Amino acid sequence: MEIVGRVPSEPGHAPPRGPAVGEGVWRFTAPALESSVPQARHAVRDLLTHQGVSGHGDLMPNLLLIVSELVTNAVRHAALLSPQIAVEVSIGRGWVRVSVEDNHPYRPRPLELEADQGRTGGRGLLLVQAIAEESGGKYDVDHTASGGKAVWATLPLSAAAAGPVPGGPLTSLRPSRSAPGSPAGPRPARS
Repeated sequence: MEIVGRVPSEPGHAPPRGPAVGEGVWRFTAPALESSVPQARHAVRDLLTHQGVSGHGDLMPNLLLIVSELVTNAVRHAALLSPQIAVEVSIGRGWVRVSVEDNHPYRPRPLELEADQGRTGGRGLLLVQAIAEESGGKYDVDHTASGGKAVWATLPLSAAAAGPVPGGPLTSLRPSRSAPGSPAGPRPARS
């Protein structure tokens, strides 16, 4: 797994109160293989630790569980049409967002799904949705410009530090015109 981009904090913006958290956007790419699930989780864990996100209660385990579920879904359901997946981590003032992008056009509808109690699988997106909602964050699925999809979740760093939690399509690898954490949140990616 390799990092293919990073956006530093915009100049002139003070870091959030409390422990310093490095704002920016990081994007990892990996083959759509089962071995990429733990690799993505470890890469995100190392990144979040390095950026100072590890001391925020249940945030780290919640984000790592979300990454595991989203990468697993991309590997299991999109690998045929998407041999490569991308994991993006965005850190803003008071929030962290993880998204997994693939090139498969199928858009899951987790809000309409009910897990079959007799099945051993099929609950991953419901789990992601529940974690996001319980944390005060957001979760959704967006189409990408390439015809694929990006499944994402945004969680506040903490209840006290949480400002507006951004939503919407994948963030750009270029700095946004609005300040990170502003009501507009990250800008959509442009292709």
